[in-house]
Amino acid sequence: MGLLFGLLWLFTSFLQGVHGQGVYASPTVRIVQSGQSCNVEEEQYSERVYTIREGETLELQCLVTGHPRPQIRWMKTAGGASDRHGNYSLQSETLKIENIRRHQGGRYYCKAENGLGLPAIHSMRVDVYYLDDPVITVHQSDDEAKEQFYFERTVFLRCATNSNPPVHYTWLRGREVLSEGTDSGVEIYKPFFTQGETKILKLKNLRVRDFADYTCIASVKNVCDLQDKNVLFSLNNRTAPPSIKLLLDDPVVVNPGDTVTLVCAVTGGDPPPTLMWSRLEGEELPKRSAVNDGTLTFPVLTVDDGGAYTCTASNNVGNAAKKSAIVMVRGLRKGRFWITPDPYHHEDNIQIGREVKISCQVEATPLEELQFSWLKNGRPLRSSERMVITHMDTGVSPGTTNLDIIDLKFTDFGTYTCVASLRNGGTPEISIDVNISSTTVPPELTIPKGQSELMVHEGDTVDLQCLVSGKPKPIILWSRVEESGSAAVPTAMPDGSAQVESYDGILRINNVTREMSGTYRCQTSQYNGFNVKPREGLIQLVVHFPPTVEPVFTDVRQALSRAFSLTCSLLEANPARLLRYEWKLGSRLLTVGELSHQNLDTSYQVKALNREGYGEYTCDITNEAGAGRCTFLVTGKAHTPEFYYDVYSTLWQNRPQVYGFKLQWTQMEPNAVDRILAYRLGIKQTGQSRWWEQEIPMERTIQKGQLLTYNLTELIKPESYLVRLTPITRYGEGDTSERIITYSAPVNPHLREFQCGFEEEALCLFSQDKADDFDWTRHRAASRDTKYTPNTGPSSDRSGSKQGFYMYIETSRPRLEGDKARLLSPTFNMNSKNFISSSSVGNSPTYCFTFYYHMYGKHIGKLNIFLRQKGQTLTDTLVWSLSGNQGNYWRQARVDIHPTAAFQMVMEGVRGPGIEGDIAIDDVTIEEGECKDPPPNNLRSLAPPSSNHIWHLCFTLRLVLIGWQR
Repeated sequence: MGLLFGLLWLFTSFLQGVHGQGVYASPTVRIVQSGQSCNVEEEQYSERVYTIREGETLELQCLVTGHPRPQIRWMKTAGGASDRHGNYSLQSETLKIENIRRHQGGRYYCKAENGLGLPAIHSMRVDVYYLDDPVITVHQSDDEAKEQFYFERTVFLRCATNSNPPVHYTWLRGREVLSEGTDSGVEIYKPFFTQGETKILKLKNLRVRDFADYTCIASVKNVCDLQDKNVLFSLNNRTAPPSIKLLLDDPVVVNPGDTVTLVCAVTGGDPPPTLMWSRLEGEELPKRSAVNDGTLTFPVLTVDDGGAYTCTASNNVGNAAKKSAIVMVRGLRKGRFWITPDPYHHEDNIQIGREVKISCQVEATPLEELQFSWLKNGRPLRSSERMVITHMDTGVSPGTTNLDIIDLKFTDFGTYTCVASLRNGGTPEISIDVNISSTTVPPELTIPKGQSELMVHEGDTVDLQCLVSGKPKPIILWSRVEESGSAAVPTAMPDGSAQVESYDGILRINNVTREMSGTYRCQTSQYNGFNVKPREGLIQLVVHFPPTVEPVFTDVRQALSRAFSLTCSLLEANPARLLRYEWKLGSRLLTVGELSHQNLDTSYQVKALNREGYGEYTCDITNEAGAGRCTFLVTGKAHTPEFYYDVYSTLWQNRPQVYGFKLQWTQMEPNAVDRILAYRLGIKQTGQSRWWEQEIPMERTIQKGQLLTYNLTELIKPESYLVRLTPITRYGEGDTSERIITYSAPVNPHLREFQCGFEEEALCLFSQDKADDFDWTRHRAASRDTKYTPNTGPSSDRSGSKQGFYMYIETSRPRLEGDKARLLSPTFNMNSKNFISSSSVGNSPTYCFTFYYHMYGKHIGKLNIFLRQKGQTLTDTLVWSLSGNQGNYWRQARVDIHPTAAFQMVMEGVRGPGIEGDIAIDDVTIEEGECKDPPPNNLRSLAPPSSNHIWHLCFTLRLVLIGWQR
């Protein structure tokens, strides 16, 4: 389908505004549900409970009012013990959850805020209904458990399931419904010690007739279309709990790469049990493993596959049977040694005539297969009186062997080798060489000169170095400490670990950040070195970084000839001395200076902005590590227009094929920049690429909160349009706002109110009273002929549009003084769901009746408002009246009404003494509750507004259909 259309712009429309806050309003919010639901209930505090079946789609809409358009955020609190997902948020008017699960139930909050007043919050609780399949488990009382499970014993059949709402259980034996009291051998009860819904069927002193088929029916009474579910269990004299055995040796010791099969066999149980393999602590089975009934196979075993595996058998009778097997994969890891010189005299040096101990340790699987051998200079070494080889208790120090050399002699110097292996092979042995000689000395650790305090710039790479001497050379352990009083408290290293090993004594830190500043400790390890008191050293790392400033970027809007100030603030810097600032406009230097310790801010003043003063201002605050920059973009661009969404009857129908839209907006901070000269209005049909644009001139200064209106006509049904609005000042175009206009059949968008702007020929079901003297006339100012009565009647509808409609009384001949025209509203039933619900307070609810009137002309008669109630007889009660010339203004009237039966509102216009007496009405509203700001006296006129509140500008928009193709 293709569509070609043109635009013809005629300046015949009208804009109207007010000063001060105008239409700015803090947000209100309410939640409505879309789509199907099981039930929606009202709870206290106006909270709604929305019930939905698991697996359905939840869709909630957050309806907001307030200007500027509030930002919306959805939040959720947990809905119960089954909720494992916690809180989350979503920014959208519609919350949609497809295939909703039980854990997603809970209380959902819609929060709306627009910077005015407090945020508005409304909540709706969502209950997710579900019913799982019930499960029957069978038990015998523990004190009666003998060799046979069922033989003159008491048996319990427990039925349990998960559901929401609570489940109701029914027990059947065969086709017989069991209930309490129907059989002396049967007892049905709910245990108080169980969680959730459980029902137990107790068979006392099991009889032959009790061997039968038992059915448990779980029901939530078809709530949410959840059908009943049932489970069957056949009880007989063979019924027994499961028993199993493992067809393997425990533990299973294998070599890496082997294929291993674990077999679990059922030895008893009726019904036949089901088998399941699992790892301890909930770990998943290895990905390469395969399970076939009770057989678990590992095609290629790795070291990581070692551990405990459990076979579980269950048939819902008694307790599940479990058997575990340990799989051990042979391996040797982490060989290390240390030398203890003279362990009895606490010497740090090896001395002739004293004792020396060499310790060797490895990690082995299985530990009982571990064996050690010692060599001296490559030749086997056996234990003797001076060379004592011992293996330490595996409970104290697993995998450790010691060689004690007593009364060390010169001939004992040499290379000693500790060899670790497994008795059954399967893995390479580990050899560890240890040299003992006159040059074997304990370690010494020093910090290089000038390296105990390092100063680096953020982003650099730094090497922290500890010089270590000694033979053998030990491993260096690096850690980070913080001073806390008199103690040094360990803290995490830059990579998050507690400590880092280094074999060359160097710790390299890449891309240093300011958070890495602090004290680092290097320390000798006992492994691959001497078992003596650790040597350690401390290095202080100082990270210099450029100043951090705020604001990083600021968009400044300023009108010409105004004064303003820009401020850049220092947050932190290292070093925090000799800080200089430099202000520039573009590349042009403005001023320089230094920050003092007392003042960490710098400001630049502009006394009178000229065109050359527009641009990017920068403030650089520098130290020896670099600079921090504040940037201010100073422009004369106008802020964004703020589309007004809360207007009633934005859409109307001109003719069967077209519709119109009342586009309204305010201007954000209009006084911040030069006067807005015009708006550039762009419009395009969604799905099309061509934009049509038109400038809308502004003849007067726009005030903050002033509501501007532009009527878009000749929009083609049912197409949607994208509208773009850009303010223009002497500086040029400002920021743009966009919104989408979507056609929908005219309906009342607010469930608790009635509103009519007379834009449709159907008049919102208003009707003319057949018993009056003449009728009200539907009209619009664009087609009004003021040739004969130029000094009466309105020049636009209430919103300021010459294209908008209103109702008025024509007082020209043949009308006579005192003639009456009566317009009747639709009839409102107090209990009608299509209108408004009755108030919860008393039997006489209050409604607010609001309308706009225009009474301009020297011959104005009277406008009367009656409340017509339809009881046994019709009664008309005068609730508002006004007469005489009220000026060439649209004004609003509000009156509280208290109907006690079905009612109508009667709007009566009375002709005055002459032809200059046209009375007009527009935008009639009836809302539940009292008027928020009622007039001081319903039968008195409203005070005239200030002339500063009204101004006019005429223009229009027409879309001309050029072609249509389907």
